[in-house]
Amino acid sequence: MTTQTQPIEAFSLPTPNGQKVHVMLEELGVPWNYRRIDIGKGEQFTPEFLAISPNNKIPAIIDPEGPGGEPISIFESGAILKYLGLKFGKFYPTDARAQVKVDEWLFWQVGGFGPMLGQNNHFSVYAPEKVPYAIKRYSDETHRLFGVLNKQLTDHEYIAGDYSIADIASIGWAQSWERYGISKEEFPHVHAWLERLAARPAVAKGLSIGKDEPTKSLSEDKEAQKILFNQRAR
Repeated sequence: MTTQTQPIEAFSLPTPNGQKVHVMLEELGVPWNYRRIDIGKGEQFTPEFLAISPNNKIPAIIDPEGPGGEPISIFESGAILKYLGLKFGKFYPTDARAQVKVDEWLFWQVGGFGPMLGQNNHFSVYAPEKVPYAIKRYSDETHRLFGVLNKQLTDHEYIAGDYSIADIASIGWAQSWERYGISKEEFPHVHAWLERLAARPAVAKGLSIGKDEPTKSLSEDKEAQKILFNQRAR
């Protein structure tokens, strides 16, 4: 079993993508520090942060005890989850077939479930002009994806069989089902799964980290929207 003596530094926020890393680190029970990156103030564009996250997105981590005992920085939430799962031998299987199953659902989340729900939220809440086609497109795709997840959970307690990084990757997005007009009655297996996850102490703690910090609603913070939306290459 791999042990960790120095804390892993997690540069993050309590967003659905940031929460993946918070939950994973809490589940692993390793020492770590939460380093808040205020994306509404543009801290994601500092040279220091870009050195570890060139895509200027949270989360990112620095593990001072990386491969060969040397520090390593990692960006992209899916890559972070896989790295941590492999390093500590938890929540990511060693069997090749089981790994494929977890990878399928991890990539399903990072490639579809997260981005589509994010676009849904953007066009429904933040777009200065309501575009009915865009709202319907992403609302429909959100509904379809919740249906895919619900079907998978019909005969699975967890997404890929055993509890894994596939579940950890999806919890932050799925827990906001009401925001997307998703009903408990229509997708009961998703809601049963959410209740199972919420009962895990590490999940509850991971989801709460950073939420005690005072923040201004992004829908009202026009200066933050200028920083976060409609960025082009610098």
